[in-house]
Amino acid sequence: MNWDTFIYYAIASAACWIAGAFTAMRGGRKTAIALSLAGTLIFSVFIAGMWCAIERPPLRTMGETRLWYSLFLSIIGIFLYTKFKYSWMLTFSTLMSTVFICINILKPEIHSTTLMPALQSPWFVPHVIVYMFSYAMMGAATIFAIYLWIKKAPEEISEKELTICDSLVRIGWVFLTLGMTMGALWAKEAWGDYWTWDPKETWAFATWISYLLYLHLRPANKNHNQLFALLLFSFILLQMCWWGINLLPAAKGASIHIY
Repeated sequence: MNWDTFIYYAIASAACWIAGAFTAMRGGRKTAIALSLAGTLIFSVFIAGMWCAIERPPLRTMGETRLWYSLFLSIIGIFLYTKFKYSWMLTFSTLMSTVFICINILKPEIHSTTLMPALQSPWFVPHVIVYMFSYAMMGAATIFAIYLWIKKAPEEISEKELTICDSLVRIGWVFLTLGMTMGALWAKEAWGDYWTWDPKETWAFATWISYLLYLHLRPANKNHNQLFALLLFSFILLQMCWWGINLLPAAKGASIHIY
């Protein structure tokens, strides 16, 4: 199983997710959950099959990390719909997952089965998976906040909705922290230092601090516009940390995280 077969699994997964989101909007809750779960299962089968086929974890390239982002975002969307009945959240998570699928179809990335020595570490898999889950969680929090920001006046936003948004950020921040800790331990093992202020590490720290600032300001600050703006800014920092760094001339040749 490789990128050549990806399009078939991608179409099947996206079709199930879209059908699930459409059904949720029509009120068919059980059918919507079943269809969405079917899409997630199909996508999981592809990731597992690819893992076996290339004889290494599909976590090295940007295209491979986008697979995990789509997978985790679909799972988060299903969970939020199942628990809180937010059909719009299922719709937006489906939209984002499908967008990343389309990017991978248009820009396939094919690599050898080998991994460079630095990546042949027991920290590789948990570090990247934990980070991708945190990225997906922060993506869901951002979608949630933007929806509230656009659709509702500040006085119409309930405390329950804010609590859900905060919970997504808290969980995402915990996983960001775990990812950074694993990365530091991995760096010590591979390069002899826990932290070197590599460009990737610097953007990761800035992202971590920005979300921590949101969590500290949230209880006392009732200005939803400011809080949502900070959340959006934090998500932009996260994008720089994930893929934007690859576009920075200063990072090319200087970052040990660009392969």
